[in-house]
Amino acid sequence: MSDLHGRTQRLELADQELRDWEAVVLAASPEGIVLSKSAFYPGGGGQPADHGVLLWQGVETRVVGVRKTDDLQLIPAEGDPIPPAGTVVRGAVADERRSALMRTHSGLHVLCGVVFRDYGSLVTGGNMEPLVARMDFNLPEVPPGFKEAVEDACNAEIVADRRIDVRVLPRAEAFEIPDIIRTATNLVPETVEDVRIVDIVGLDTQADGGTHVASTKQIGRIRVAKIESKGKGFRRLRIAID
Repeated sequence: MSDLHGRTQRLELADQELRDWEAVVLAASPEGIVLSKSAFYPGGGGQPADHGVLLWQGVETRVVGVRKTDDLQLIPAEGDPIPPAGTVVRGAVADERRSALMRTHSGLHVLCGVVFRDYGSLVTGGNMEPLVARMDFNLPEVPPGFKEAVEDACNAEIVADRRIDVRVLPRAEAFEIPDIIRTATNLVPETVEDVRIVDIVGLDTQADGGTHVASTKQIGRIRVAKIESKGKGFRRLRIAID
């Protein structure tokens, strides 16, 4: 997986803990700001884009989202000043939001791993916001005690403090890993030559582009808040991270 998107070097792919850095503005307008380097996660895989600020010449520009075009365009808050091209800026990701999303995303991978291991069900969809999320599974029936069993199993994996490793493999090598795709549909485009792998060691290994904590213990605690039927054979699990 390239660390470039258009003209921007994506710093968060190599360092998920990075929260501030310096960069040069390559292009800017009220619609979007393009930096030479960025640690703002642009969104994808159900994880929303980061928020934060750009600091330059004593001025602050709030970043409220990221738009993926040929370049990564940071979306400035309406009415905020726009740094001209060539300006050196200091970028800063909103730490509390990003850290919450990392815990949430890793929590969803624990949930996915547990449901696949214990019930053989694949993911059909998902979405998250900080500390709350949903994941849909192709689960024909809900066994008795399913909600409690899944919650207990997820939290046992968290207490086990499993390491979460991230690596990049050539596409052919990545797809030799058994069950690397845990979704009912393979969402990795055929044009992707290098695949980013997120491995909860001993539980769940998936192709994934999002940001994660370093071990399951950092997630906190998973609470299965609700189970909904989404049509014949499909179930939606809503979780909260405490």
